[in-house]
Amino acid sequence: MNVRKTLLALALLGVAGMVQAAPNCTVKLKGGDNMQFDQKSVTVSAACKSINFELEHTGKLPVAAMGHNIVVATTADTAALAKDAIKAGAAANYVPAGDARVLAATKLIGGGQTTSVAIPGSKLKAGGDYTFFCSFPGHSALMRGKVVVTP
Repeated sequence: MNVRKTLLALALLGVAGMVQAAPNCTVKLKGGDNMQFDQKSVTVSAACKSINFELEHTGKLPVAAMGHNIVVATTADTAALAKDAIKAGAAANYVPAGDARVLAATKLIGGGQTTSVAIPGSKLKAGGDYTFFCSFPGHSALMRGKVVVTP
């Protein structure tokens, strides 16, 4: 009887270890009319073949008044990219077309809408310094956070 309990306990520990070791390949963010994301830091694994960034706009205001998106870039590129994003305009979702500094970007959405983007996991390196932000004019100062990439 004790052998069974011991084996069962070891099996459960093994399963728990596998669950903890599973890579995080999806980031889910919410942003509302208060111009804030619900998280200031997210963690993903560089081992993911694809990393998904999902955004839910929990507010009620339309895209023209309070649009949100997610842009991922190196932290060093974020300030300049946010300025250039405004120049790109609403028709381009406030994301400069073909800009190599943009590692990922969702489309711009309004209240009640959702959007997502998938990027190859190889674009984000473990230990790299990355930031996610909203590029709608005036939002990037408040709507930003850190992307932590684990091996």
